Amino acid sequence: MEPISRKDVPVELTWDLSSIYATEEEMYADVEKLKDLSARMVRDYKGRLNSPQAIDACLDDLREVYRLITLTGNYCDLAVSVDYYDSYNQERNEKLCRLTAEISSSLSFIDSEIIEQDEAVLREAIALATSNRLYLKNILRSKPYQLHPETERALAALSQTMNAPYQIYNMAKLADMKFDSFTAGGKEYPLGYSLFENDYEYEKDPEVRRAAFAAFSDKIRQYENVTAAAYNTQVQTEKTMADLRGFDSVFDSLLFPQKVSREMYDRQINLITEKLAPHMRRYARLLKKIHGLDKMTFADLKIAVDPEYDPKVTVEESRDYVEKGLAILGEDYVEMVRAAYRDRWVDFAQNAGKSTGGFCASPYGKNSFILLSWNNRMADVFTLAHELGHAGHFKSCNSAQSFFDTYVSTYFVEAPSTMNELLMAHYLLKTNPDPRFRRWVLSCMIGNTYYHNFVTHLMEAAYQRKVYEIVDKGGSVNAEILNRLMQETLQSFWGEEVEISEDAARTWMRQPHYYMGLYSYTYSAGLTVATQACKRIEAEGQPAVEDWKKVLAAGSTLDPVGLAALAGIDITTDAPLLDTIAYIGEIIDEIERLTEELK
Repeated sequence: MEPISRKDVPVELTWDLSSIYATEEEMYADVEKLKDLSARMVRDYKGRLNSPQAIDACLDDLREVYRLITLTGNYCDLAVSVDYYDSYNQERNEKLCRLTAEISSSLSFIDSEIIEQDEAVLREAIALATSNRLYLKNILRSKPYQLHPETERALAALSQTMNAPYQIYNMAKLADMKFDSFTAGGKEYPLGYSLFENDYEYEKDPEVRRAAFAAFSDKIRQYENVTAAAYNTQVQTEKTMADLRGFDSVFDSLLFPQKVSREMYDRQINLITEKLAPHMRRYARLLKKIHGLDKMTFADLKIAVDPEYDPKVTVEESRDYVEKGLAILGEDYVEMVRAAYRDRWVDFAQNAGKSTGGFCASPYGKNSFILLSWNNRMADVFTLAHELGHAGHFKSCNSAQSFFDTYVSTYFVEAPSTMNELLMAHYLLKTNPDPRFRRWVLSCMIGNTYYHNFVTHLMEAAYQRKVYEIVDKGGSVNAEILNRLMQETLQSFWGEEVEISEDAARTWMRQPHYYMGLYSYTYSAGLTVATQACKRIEAEGQPAVEDWKKVLAAGSTLDPVGLAALAGIDITTDAPLLDTIAYIGEIIDEIERLTEELK
């Protein structure tokens, strides 16, 4: 069926933004507070940040500025994300973005003045501060890359312009791109972005599935040049900023805020590309055999091992799965799950103009907001558990830490979310000894959790690295180059087992992660940590659970190495990643064995 318009969506399937502000007027009242506070800070602090006491007082006010920006920004941006056809919400969000850029520009003197102080003053300010200590440590860490105060002010004023590539990408994808229906087996089928990614990619009928992929690819191809231009602008901007700030490469610049080394970044891509590929090629052969396919194409990679066994799950039925699956994390965690359903934290709807995929926003001091498109598949249950992992993480760290201590490195941020997927799967495995059920759960782990994070996002990361290597040498990219890079990346991983067509090469057009720095590789990094922590929980029980809870509460007070160590994992070596890859191979071994037994 065609996606309905937002106004026709049942309210119970939508999230409730009134938990941020009961009315739009309340939001605008905070906008006025934001204007007044930022103006006062300029009057009170500009030219006066030369003592530890003044610095600490200023940062107390800056925390409040950021809190208000977070609340007003989420209220406006989340409204746009569910309906890119709503011009009123878009205009309101644009106005707030412009205001935020102006305020950021006016307050850019804060970091500049603090950085100019003698290191002794900064050390004393760090000793004096409590809620602002980590912020000051990060300023001290950034000192070698800080530009002239007027340059920093200008760059802050241009922040909305510098975010334009992502806005252009979303407008082309979610507002302008209109899909025609397609025909398969003499029958006409509707098509849309979410409809393809949430339904047709998993369709068991190969004729319908491949026809949908061809029609979908033909439509996005019509937008490949504008999408490539937006992406090239993004990476060129990042390269320029890396050069201006004095980083050795764009990689160093983008990894700097993640607080991880280039070695850790490259390890994820290199080891998975090399060591996981043989296991996944074996999985592709198994799918081809089970489904009796003439050949394995890129369009066939997400089909289920046992599509007849994949249960349909309603939103209401999912509640029982999620509550029981995550119960090992404690009653407080389960109560959060109940609140998510009861208080409408989740936007389940499938409507025209809605963002694709899923995400979780967790404004400080408020509940989380989860976006997904419910399609009555068990895969949706795992996606919801994943996003609730983000919600649980930030509920814990937002409650335990200062606002400034909740900016968790993206290297680690996908660990709590993917952990929940694994906990769900392990729970299901314990509920039913039937071999067919066990094979279904194991195939969900491979086909959903590990495929999504260790294959889909890893291929994005490998492709993205090639793009930045070109840009780092002074080059640029266009649609032809990007298609070639993606096709080469996919062919290298899948070898002769999977046909990688020109349509598959345009997969780069489908992900927003490229506008978020080096984010794609962090999914596999997070899942590596989650796999090892989950294995600890399975082996040790409650002590490992308690360690994991400490990790969730730590926020950004520890870097990724420290957070992993708190969970009992050493990510400075290859061992956790190699063990996780071997674990994936073992699951595929068992799926093959069970398939033979079930013949």
